[in-house]
Amino acid sequence: MPDPALSDIAAIVAEAGQLALNAVERGFNHWEKVPGQPLSDVDLAVNDLLRRKLTDLLPTAGWLSEESADDAERLWCERVWIVDPIDGTRDFVRGRRGWSISVALVERGEPWLAVLEAPALGLVYSAERGAGTRLNGVRTIASTRSALMGARVPADELPQLDHDLTAVTKPNSIALRIAMVATNHADLVASVRWGYEWDLAAAALIAEEAGAKVTDALGSRLRFNSPDGAAFGVLASAPGIHDAALERLSERAQHAHRQK
Repeated sequence: MPDPALSDIAAIVAEAGQLALNAVERGFNHWEKVPGQPLSDVDLAVNDLLRRKLTDLLPTAGWLSEESADDAERLWCERVWIVDPIDGTRDFVRGRRGWSISVALVERGEPWLAVLEAPALGLVYSAERGAGTRLNGVRTIASTRSALMGARVPADELPQLDHDLTAVTKPNSIALRIAMVATNHADLVASVRWGYEWDLAAAALIAEEAGAKVTDALGSRLRFNSPDGAAFGVLASAPGIHDAALERLSERAQHAHRQK
């Protein structure tokens, strides 16, 4: 079966985005999966739409999503859809705009096609391995900063250890924060805690294809479609500051890695 077109994936994501925006207008229900982790009926509806239409687009692909029961059959699939129906649900349920819909098609552990849409912001990021990244159809280039001091970091507040960095606006969606590096609206995004592949798969390709360097929090290359779907943090940055950022985060990352 031929590869799906990036435009076909983007059309499906756009339909899901409109579903979510319509729900904002009419109202929706939400609750907590566990304390501190909000979930809405819109997350589930978007997940269902994406699963149905992406599976129709590529029936042989496996499926890994935050809002679906995991099926180990995906581990035997050459290609897998990795999806976060709404990344940044906390912003979504509070009526803020910093949420996104994230879709990546992963082949043998590597993202090859990615679409990340922030419907409330009117932003659509897309990337194809080897073909660059686009924002609303226009080619983007990542930050080229070469000095860590003063680097722009999406953050509500920076820790004292990082007082020499510069905080910029932080959307709740980590995928959108990584995309900020891809469009030169941030120089560095880092997380030193365990998370999940659906948070990172699309955004990692978007950042890399724009020229950023992306690894896990320990500096290893990100690989996707693992048995537990887990990922240890992320470090996405301008290539010229990645090593310095990794060195600064090393102790914090190693401590956090041992806590799993």
